[in-house]
Amino acid sequence: MTKFEHPEALYLLFLLVPLGLLFLLFWQGRRRAVKRFGESSLVTRLMPERPVFKHTLKFILAAVALILLVVALANPQIGQSYEKVQRSGVDLMIALDISRSMMAEDEKPSRLAKAKQFISSLTEELAGDRIGLILFAGNAYLQVPLTSDYVAARTLLRAINPEIAGSQGTNIGEAIRVADEAFDRSEAEFRTMLIISDGEDHEAAALEMARTAAGKGMTIYTMGVGSPKGSPIPEYRNGRQVGYKQDRSGSIVLSKLNETMLQQVAATGNGSYFRLTQARADASNFARELAGLEKRDFEEYVFTDYEDYFQVFLALALLFLVLEFFVTERRLTWFRDWKIFQ
Repeated sequence: MTKFEHPEALYLLFLLVPLGLLFLLFWQGRRRAVKRFGESSLVTRLMPERPVFKHTLKFILAAVALILLVVALANPQIGQSYEKVQRSGVDLMIALDISRSMMAEDEKPSRLAKAKQFISSLTEELAGDRIGLILFAGNAYLQVPLTSDYVAARTLLRAINPEIAGSQGTNIGEAIRVADEAFDRSEAEFRTMLIISDGEDHEAAALEMARTAAGKGMTIYTMGVGSPKGSPIPEYRNGRQVGYKQDRSGSIVLSKLNETMLQQVAATGNGSYFRLTQARADASNFARELAGLEKRDFEEYVFTDYEDYFQVFLALALLFLVLEFFVTERRLTWFRDWKIFQ
């Protein structure tokens, strides 16, 4: 199995877009400058040594080097062994709300960040349990199938943000449906779900889906994050905050924690409601709650002994940077007889 130790670093690849646009602007300006001297065919005859594709080649080499440096920063890791392990625990599917209201800052640094801190802390408290992760906003999808590889789960957790949501909203009912499909139906009594949200669900299906899932043996816990008093929702553009979400009249929208909704879902799902305030302490409390549930015995294969491979990509990046350095006007004349880079 291959994974990245720091997958969030891969977002740096988006730098290639503005760099590519800058190169196009440079290339067009260069062509206009050449035309001031006359037709391009005439300039070519007068300056036969001019390396026409030098700048393009330099840009390609630099871009490849940048890609390799970013991959090295993300640190690819490969599991070196695959082992069968025996475990005893519960199957916990965590449904995390990634709607834009989760960016509200009534919990520091934000509701979503506090929820991610809680999940990460929870994985450090568990032993033998399998966890899965569902992300939901207007829709829901399975991000991490049930696994006891907590390291891989934490790695994927770091890269989660509202930008990856397909549509906005808070569809708790859809998250419950996806969880129901992800569980092993033959082990109904061991199926547990935790929904982490601010509860701003405008869909009518949440309680109905919770009732259906509970009828199949699933236990549903909910955890509220945010303040009932409400908080504005920051809006970002190109990574910078540009203001707060407004309604049609121009008033700032306040996102409020709907504890009543979450309490109703938990009660319908034969579970309990929790309020997220201190990530590590709340993770310990919830782990104790799970410890009191009936456990199942199971076996699974897991990758172990992950080895770092960042040095391979770092070496390749340095190689391309060296090549880019040698593609210069002066160096090209040295290789004229071999017509390199011409």
